[in-house]
Order: sequence, then C-alpha cells, then structure tokens
Amino acid sequence: MTRRFFFSRLLAAFAVAAFALSSGIPAEAKEKPLKVAAVYTVPVEQQWVSRIHLALKAAEARGDITYKFSENVANTDYERVMREYAEQGSDMIFGEAFAVEKAARKVAADYPKIAFVLGSSFKPEEPNFSVFDNYIQEASYLSGLVAGKATKSNKIGLVGGFPIPEVNRLMNAFMAGVKEVNPDATFTVTFIGSWYDPPKAKEAAFAMIDAGADVLYAERFGVSDAAKERGVKAIGNVIDTAKDYPGVVLASALWHFEPTADYAIKQVLDGTYKAEDVGKYSEMKVGGASLAPLDPALVPADVIELVKAKEKAILDGSFKVQVVDTEPKP
Repeated sequence: MTRRFFFSRLLAAFAVAAFALSSGIPAEAKEKPLKVAAVYTVPVEQQWVSRIHLALKAAEARGDITYKFSENVANTDYERVMREYAEQGSDMIFGEAFAVEKAARKVAADYPKIAFVLGSSFKPEEPNFSVFDNYIQEASYLSGLVAGKATKSNKIGLVGGFPIPEVNRLMNAFMAGVKEVNPDATFTVTFIGSWYDPPKAKEAAFAMIDAGADVLYAERFGVSDAAKERGVKAIGNVIDTAKDYPGVVLASALWHFEPTADYAIKQVLDGTYKAEDVGKYSEMKVGGASLAPLDPALVPADVIELVKAKEKAILDGSFKVQVVDTEPKP
C-alpha cells in the first residue's frame, strides 16, 4: 500500500464519518439486538397495525431486536410517548404518523441518531425519518376480480375508515378489478371516520345490504359481521379473516410488513440507515402483498384461473395496477 493510497483511503473514511455525524446517522454497524419501540394509535388487533406488530414480533423471535410497544395512544399523547421511548435509548421507533405528522417529525428531528420508520402519506425527511405505506393495490385488484364475478345484484358496497390515499388506492384498485370482469357493477362507498369502530362499520354495511348490495368490501372490522348476519359475501383487506367468517369471505388482499421491517432493521444493523420512502417493499414482487388462497368451494375454478393468470402478469411486469389515490366515488 503506497503512502498516497493510504492517506486517500483515510481521508475518504473521515469524510464518511463526518457526513454521518453531521446527519445524525451512525457510521458504524450496531450489534444485535436493536432496541425497537412502536407507538400505535389503535389496538394491535386492528388490521393495519397488526401487520407491523407481527413483523416486529418475528424480528424479535429471530434475535434481531427487542421490542416494546404502546397501543391505543391518543393523538394528543403521541409525541409524549415517542419521546419517552427515545429517552429510553431506542435504536428504532415504528408507528403510524397519519394524524400526528407534525408531532412525529418534530420528535425525529430532536433525536437524529434514532431511526424513525412511520406510516405516512408524505415524504421522508432527512436524516432519519423514513416513511412506508401499504401499497397492496395489486392484491386488492385481484380481489376485485373475484367480487365482480360473485355479485348477482351487480351492487357492491365499500366501507372504509377515512378517504386518505392509503385507503383510496386500495378501494380504487378493487373497483377497477370488479369493472374489468363486470362492467355493469355499481358501487356504494361510505367512510366511517374512524380506524377502529366495528359497530359503526357494521351499521354502514347493513345500510348497503338493505339497498341491494350482495358483496361488501371490508376495509374496516365490522363489515364482515354484517355480511355474515345478512347472508351476503365479503372481501377482506390487509389480513385473512376467512377462517373467522367461513363461507362469507371470498378473498382477501394481504399486507406483509416483514420485507419493510427487515429492510429497515438491516440498514440500522449495517450502519447504512438513511431516510427514504420504503413503500416499494409492500409490493407483490418482493413479498409485501399477496392474495389469500381462494377456496374452490366458494370461488369457481374458472375465476381462480383468471386470478392466477392476472397475478402472473402482475409479477412478470406485463400488467400494472394503477395507483389512484383520489377519493373513490359511488
């Protein structure tokens, strides 16, 4: 090794370290297990949050992390709870920032050496605030194919939490799938103004059934209960509830948070973490989404073959499901 080469490598190392220190990102790899915390505004049983919780529990079982979490945290308490975890020496903090963007980003700015990985409709923020979302519109589209073939009345109801991009894109993809196989189908769309209010979602679904809907898109808990009671069919979202509603849930678009969580955790362990949008790790091609297995007793063989063919086209890139974030219209 020449003296010039040695000093050039030394200067390069200093430059990397200086950048990391100035941006708050550790230049060195960390040892397992990382201290990970999560702050949730809803119970961990809720569909969306349950997928994050499951992925982090899996990382804990592998020995990559230790994991603490707080659930049912009010928006007004979110910042306080985040700060408590930060002060306890967390290496990473996960959660959902949709209703608390300003507070969450403020905390992240105050703790630049902690990796924050939060669900958000907005952009990442350097140096340490990464964002994700459930980009499972591909699986939602496939579930729409099933629904479009299943309806007899050509009336389909959709019940969602709030008309925000992460809900809108799934509903729009589902409706596109329906329309591909059933151009005569019509939709009723209702948002209940809550992420977790099964009784309210159930009442909204009852109203749709009374108006003639025979297939319901269950973006929220409570909808499948209404379908079961009234003898109509339902399409699940984010988690597979077929076993809880046998003969009712025809298909479910599933979100797998493991690719997102594992990518971010590995970055921190390797000392390469940076703020970025990691939403792409929710796509089907990387295992971030899938359609739950279809039951031949509920879904005809020709429909199953249709879905398989479209899924293959999605995975090989010959067919792309459009991301439409605008509020779906009846």
